[in-house]
This record gives sequence, C-alpha cells and structure tokens, in this order.
Amino acid sequence: MAARHLEAHGIATVVLGCAKDIVEQCGVPRFVFSDFPLGNAAGKPHDVESQRTTLTLALNLLDTAIKPRTTVTSPLRWPQEAQWKENFRNVAKLSPEELAQRRAEFDAIKAVGKAVREQEPR
Repeated sequence: MAARHLEAHGIATVVLGCAKDIVEQCGVPRFVFSDFPLGNAAGKPHDVESQRTTLTLALNLLDTAIKPRTTVTSPLRWPQEAQWKENFRNVAKLSPEELAQRRAEFDAIKAVGKAVREQEPR
C-alpha cells in the first residue's frame, strides 16, 4: 500500500520481499523476491555481500523495469537449501512446552495491542 501511494505521487519504488504470493497479489510495481525466511528480504543477516547483491538487484530493477508488476527473483540461496522451509514455523516440530511458551508470548503481544486500541480516541 505504501508503494502504491508513493508511486501515485511520482516516487518510484521497489519492494523487497520473501512472500512472493502475497506481494504479487498486492500488485506492487517492482518487486525483488528473495526465497528466504520472512524478515530477511534484504539479504542474509550479517552478510554484507548478500545484502549488497539484493540492493543492486533492486536498483537495477528500478532502472530497467519496462512494465508494471515486474518481479525479479534473487539468485541467492539460503544456507541449508530447502531445509529451512521444512522447519520454518512448523508447529509439529515444537515440544508442547515450547508451543505453550510461544502461545503465551503471542497472547501477551495481542493484549498490548488491544490495550493500545482501547486507549485511542475514536
């Protein structure tokens, strides 16, 4: 939505993302897709070279895209190849204790959000 707003006001954008289906469904003008775990769209953590490669892809796409909704897929691969996909948010691999802990953390975050919303003037 931010990209659409900026584009409507004459500011070109490139979205970096890891959730290809979601980002493409939104219809962003230019998109660099990295097949990495969510939260790592700009490259591998602590890996300046992968981050530089991703930024270069984005800047090149900004310069060369000739039509809307252009997607470029990063050639970079996450370490351990597809193993991260099997393990990413796979609740079947969590112990009951770890699952309960994560649920409690999530519920605490939701409670904070609810409290903030209730304090906001309507």
